[in-house]
Amino acid sequence: MSTGIVIVQQYQRMIVQKFGTYVGTRRPGFHFLVPIMYSGIKVDLRERVARVPTQKYITADNVVVDMDFVIYYRVMEEYAERAVLEVQNFELAVVNLAFATLRAVIGSTTLAEALTERERMRDQLQVRMDEVTERWGVKVSQVEINEIDPPPGVKQAMEREKSAEAIKTAEITESEGARQAQINRAEGEKQSEILQAEGQRAAEILKAEGDQQAQVLRAAGFSEALDRIYQVANTVDSKTMSLQYFDTLKSLGDSPSTKWIFPMEFTNMLSPFLGMAGGNQGQTGGNSESSNGGSA
Repeated sequence: MSTGIVIVQQYQRMIVQKFGTYVGTRRPGFHFLVPIMYSGIKVDLRERVARVPTQKYITADNVVVDMDFVIYYRVMEEYAERAVLEVQNFELAVVNLAFATLRAVIGSTTLAEALTERERMRDQLQVRMDEVTERWGVKVSQVEINEIDPPPGVKQAMEREKSAEAIKTAEITESEGARQAQINRAEGEKQSEILQAEGQRAAEILKAEGDQQAQVLRAAGFSEALDRIYQVANTVDSKTMSLQYFDTLKSLGDSPSTKWIFPMEFTNMLSPFLGMAGGNQGQTGGNSESSNGGSA
């Protein structure tokens, strides 16, 4: 710098002042500055990593916890002069700001929320820091909370609570399983009874249809038999019927009974035969008389 020859690296920017007044920012490359009149300060634009040491913080429910976190930040190229002109040591300023911002964030958060909502705390911390570091030309790109360590007594209480919660969850799960099993068994029995009832109903319907079909077939057969009997009866003459009647009388005579009751219609049925028998006898007598007369 005393010779006026300055080499700016690719990842650097040089803040140039003339007699103590900012006159511009030089990009990477070879530069010549007139000694005494100009001065330059190089600013590194690469992202920096700062691990904030473990500190004690008080949560909203008055629990003291130990926390540590890591900050990733960098100097913005378009505002590189601010890192030189607006703050004496922007790296130290960023770390101290992180302490104060985290105290504010954790102070409005309970221990349970701090343990379960780290992402929300991280986002709040990053947003609050960005609001301040922007005027220094610094951008906080990421904040990661490494560890939240509550006191030993609180740890034991949390472990007991977790154990009780696990037992409760197991019992609930077991009871839900038993309940679901009972429901499934009841549903299975219900479905089985429904299927049995449907099967019995279908069997009874088939049986009834079979009986109906059998009765229809028997009725049709009986009707057909009557039709044939009627057709045959129409062709039978009175003599045939009389012979059938006498055959019936013969069967009655063979029986051990000594008394018979005949309906009046029975004698009417025999009248043709009786008439025929009487006619035959008349013819026989006439012939006798003729025969006798002739012989006389």
